[in-house]
Amino acid sequence: MTSDATPTTPDSPNISANDAPGADATPDWVRFYEPGVPATIDIPDESLTDMCERSCAEAGDRVATEFFGATMTYTEMGERIASAAEGLRRMGVRPGDRVAILLPNCPQHMIAFYAVLRLGGIVCEHNPLSTERELGEVFSDHGAKVAIAMDTVVPKLRAIPSAPEVVAVNLLDAFPTVKRLALHLPVPKLAAQRKQLTGGAKGDMTWKQLVAHPALPASHPRPTIDDLGAIQYTSGTTGVPKGVMLSHRNMYANALQGVAWMHGARTGEETSYAMLPMFHAFGMVLYVTFGVYKQARQVLFPRPDVDMALAAMKKNPPSIYCAVPPLYERTAKGAKEKGISLKGVKWCISGAMTLPDDVVELWESVSGGRLVEGYGLTECAPIAMGNPFSETRKTGTIGIPFPSTLRRVVDEDGNDVGPGEAGELVVKGPQVFQGYWDKPEATAEAMTEDGWLRTGDLVTLDEDGFATIVDRKKEIIITGGFNVSPSEVERVLRDHPAIEEAAVVGVRQERGDEKVVAAVIASGEIDETEVRGWAKERLSAYKVPRRIVVVEDLPRSLIGKVLRAQVREQISAEV
Repeated sequence: MTSDATPTTPDSPNISANDAPGADATPDWVRFYEPGVPATIDIPDESLTDMCERSCAEAGDRVATEFFGATMTYTEMGERIASAAEGLRRMGVRPGDRVAILLPNCPQHMIAFYAVLRLGGIVCEHNPLSTERELGEVFSDHGAKVAIAMDTVVPKLRAIPSAPEVVAVNLLDAFPTVKRLALHLPVPKLAAQRKQLTGGAKGDMTWKQLVAHPALPASHPRPTIDDLGAIQYTSGTTGVPKGVMLSHRNMYANALQGVAWMHGARTGEETSYAMLPMFHAFGMVLYVTFGVYKQARQVLFPRPDVDMALAAMKKNPPSIYCAVPPLYERTAKGAKEKGISLKGVKWCISGAMTLPDDVVELWESVSGGRLVEGYGLTECAPIAMGNPFSETRKTGTIGIPFPSTLRRVVDEDGNDVGPGEAGELVVKGPQVFQGYWDKPEATAEAMTEDGWLRTGDLVTLDEDGFATIVDRKKEIIITGGFNVSPSEVERVLRDHPAIEEAAVVGVRQERGDEKVVAAVIASGEIDETEVRGWAKERLSAYKVPRRIVVVEDLPRSLIGKVLRAQVREQISAEV
């Protein structure tokens, strides 16, 4: 999947029939693509580092990021990446070394990501709100020698057994002056935001010191497209975090698939709102790779906040707004109430959870573009399928495969099932991951011998090949767009002195999201509020059960395994 031509940044990538897996025939679903969307993509023979440097050179003085009104041009971003890379080199980072990033959406995050890649390093993305226990688990797995983190996270990093060297980031360094900040942020939120984003401990080096280094010499060895570039963690049914290994090719391919899907988006002319976290695979491809490739102006939000987004829309409205259903609903309602126009928003892809029809109708009634549902998973870097931006889209389905992506729906024996029959969705394409970090058995379980990824999702296909999710083979709970492993939460709850046993399930809500609920067998008196507070000290907030239901016993199989599906049925009426 290489090109002999000099790489360029076209509005749509070149196509090559040889780049599609099994490309001896054009898949039937391609006839439903929006006109102009290619069946396959051509991936240049360059790394993401090369792509970013080219975008920075071509875009020059155009704005790369906007953060509460403070802007950074592409030229400035390229210079800071080179300086940060030299700083990390002097800290001892070498090709293949893992460097953890624990930052919300901010200019420093973008710079850090590409600085690590420039050295041939491997980015390990983590939620900065993770607990000490969670961080200790993943750091012992990937062994990162350096972490670039919010200063508020530093104490947690210091406390874990495999503590790395830390570059401490004070996010206020990227803010404009207080006077200018007040122009871009609703006044009641001003003090709260400043308090939340700073106030931690010192690291081994500050971010200001890191980017004060001279630029890394251009002659320094560069990564290749097939080098490993990132490890994104996802939980399996065992509750043990697994590091999804993504190469430069995997991430570049998914960015180019997005470029093909949104083929009308103009290089250097779009404004994208970064509402989803960059440490999540969906946010990573939307902003860190796709956004940089398209040389977009990216308005960064440290957390999804509709009020902040609406305030920004008055001054600099987006043309690309990718989010999750609740954000679309709240944004549309807020825009109607405040008289804010959304007519400039053209490209909207919803992911992470089911997109309700009424949200689509509401959004499209107040905006200038279509809202379509996509489908992916971290192992696909992460997007594999989506609905076209045309009349052929089918609301309520997850759509059809992206360019250069194949899919099958199979039974337990790996045989294709017929239309309307439920089976496991398996996919193949250039975005499919390299395996799980240091877990060959888990990799073999996820991949077939001929390269198909088992997604664990059960779907049906209609007569046109559009897929609808009907269930999950895995028992992962999806809440707010994040994956929650029931086993992980159960392990924590069982350590509570008043809990003998626990079963954690997701109870589906009206909007398609799931609520984390725990059924527990008590060994003492249970105070639900106290148990939830206790769990919050050990788990990220989104993993903490919204309800704790005390039961006499739990349904089990003949070998004593708790049957979570029956637990869900048992407690659904109570929650």
